[in-house]
Amino acid sequence: MAEQNITRLNINGKELILIGTAHVSKHSAEQVKEVIEAENPDTVCVELDEQRYKAVTDGNQWKDMDIFKVIKEKKASLLLMNLLISSFQKRMAKQFGIKPGQEMIQGIESANDIGAEIVLADRNIQITFARIWHGIGFWGKAKLMTSIIASIFNKEEVSEEDMERMKSEDMLNSVLEEFTRSFPKLKVPLIDERDQYLSQKIKDAPGNKVVAVLGAAHVPGIKEEIKQDHNLEALCEKPPKSKVPKILAWAIPLFIISIIAYTLFNNPAAGMQQIISWVLWNGSFSALGALIAFGHPMAILTALVVAPLSSLSPMLAAGWFAGIAQTYFRRPNVRDFESLSDDVYNFKGFRDNKVSRILLVVVLSNIGSTIGTMIGGADVIRLFLQNFM
Repeated sequence: MAEQNITRLNINGKELILIGTAHVSKHSAEQVKEVIEAENPDTVCVELDEQRYKAVTDGNQWKDMDIFKVIKEKKASLLLMNLLISSFQKRMAKQFGIKPGQEMIQGIESANDIGAEIVLADRNIQITFARIWHGIGFWGKAKLMTSIIASIFNKEEVSEEDMERMKSEDMLNSVLEEFTRSFPKLKVPLIDERDQYLSQKIKDAPGNKVVAVLGAAHVPGIKEEIKQDHNLEALCEKPPKSKVPKILAWAIPLFIISIIAYTLFNNPAAGMQQIISWVLWNGSFSALGALIAFGHPMAILTALVVAPLSSLSPMLAAGWFAGIAQTYFRRPNVRDFESLSDDVYNFKGFRDNKVSRILLVVVLSNIGSTIGTMIGGADVIRLFLQNFM
């Protein structure tokens, strides 16, 4: 049996066998099957949490999605990002003729075949996202989203030889160094903390022989972290929400309303100019976002009308109303939900699927409204200064 990409450790009297995989490599899935059958471990740990376990084992997960609930619970942006990341992995996997996460599925199937216990060893993905989002700041978020979207629509193919080479530790270290330079704050919650969590779960797994199926990026860190004990509860704490965004969400609209009210009282003509400017900037940019998302004309009109009002209330968002209008006039059918995971392979599918288009309408209308708020607010202040200073 080839020992490439396999790390053997002995910790606390247990034999631990780490398999470093590429998440869309056919060879990785074959190697996982080979190692588990040859080693016959007591436990197989896989780099999945409960949510991703259901995602890779349930091909029909999108069928049960309530799109109205997604919009209402403000999860459209998160779901859209999940779909974008999923589309990249699926495109890579389709290139090599396998399912994304096939090596994890193979680990689970092989564990069941030999009667080994299965441990879902990774941290909850929502906690990881929360800790990432909390730590990278506004420009870091913008840069990260831009990079993810750009990588998805990049049509350059990666050879399987290149992918296998990336699993070697020397190549991997250079990739991580580049990754850290681009997003230095991202590495801690995405790699380092999960190395600690994974290492503790693997170390605590029952039995004397444990096989762990892991993304190759985690193997070097786990080899070091597994020598120490880690507090899983501390690693699963969600970061405290800052009060500053909430304060600003109320303070900015109150400030704008106060300026317009003062101007109307003292100079009605200038006050009307402020109102017109606010309405046009907010409404037009939000409507432009819905238009870019190929929204229904009524969704575009809804964004145009609602944005100037929703921008004055932290409790409302133009994208929600535009998304509801889009859903009403272009209601998704069963086929849209069934084909969602396939349609996100490319831009045309992403655009034409009614579910993903609703998400785009929500997100882009909100982004447009935010831009309109900044420009419109600046113009309101300009008019105030022009008339009273």
